[in-house]
Amino acid sequence: MDMKKRIHLELRNRTPPDVQELVLDNCRSNEGKIEGLSGEFVNLEFLSLINVGLTSVLNLPKLPKLKKLELSDNRISGGLDVLAEKLPNLTHLNLSGNKLKDISTLEPLKKLESLKSLDLFNCEVTNLNDYRESVFKLLPQLTYLDGYDQEDKEASDSDAEVDGVDEEDEEEGEEEDDEEEEDGEEEEFDEEDEDEEEIEDEEDEVSGEEEGFGHDGEEEEEEEDEEEGVCRLS
Repeated sequence: MDMKKRIHLELRNRTPPDVQELVLDNCRSNEGKIEGLSGEFVNLEFLSLINVGLTSVLNLPKLPKLKKLELSDNRISGGLDVLAEKLPNLTHLNLSGNKLKDISTLEPLKKLESLKSLDLFNCEVTNLNDYRESVFKLLPQLTYLDGYDQEDKEASDSDAEVDGVDEEDEEEGEEEDDEEEEDGEEEEFDEEDEDEEEIEDEEDEVSGEEEGFGHDGEEEEEEEDEEEGVCRLS
């Protein structure tokens, strides 16, 4: 499926301004270029173009709210200055599995002041001596390179995800957990009430039996008194 058709399919009767996340993985690009994606996607925060045969990002439209861009497993070898021009608020960039060979090809990323995480797995540039030190020196705004910071500490899940969108998901998850806890507490109270009622019913039954025994005893005493009276008369 080509990229234009895939975008139309992913819209699902929505308009471009309504879309915050767009996944176009494994579709076909037009001669290695992006097509069908326009500046109408003004609220787009996450864009994934994994394995679509890209050789260039020249046709990328201006996406002012985009935070995370997935470009892994393509054939991009340079031209990254477009990213700085079109994606001013980008925080996460994945270029793993591309044709990037030299540190100098990453220089345009210096203009991405908000960039926190950069992934270059399986790019030739990672084989260079002092690769990590050189990239962190070139891009001082980076916190994580290939999932690790300068002290080789792994990125946490929260740092690895886009801020904002995932926080909402977490809040929804917390609310659901709270609701489940409340439901659980209500069920416990209901069970306790049922147990108390059963205990009260059992106590009532025991009391009833004791009263029954009491009546039987009184009847026996009355019979004995009557027998004694008959004996005296005779």
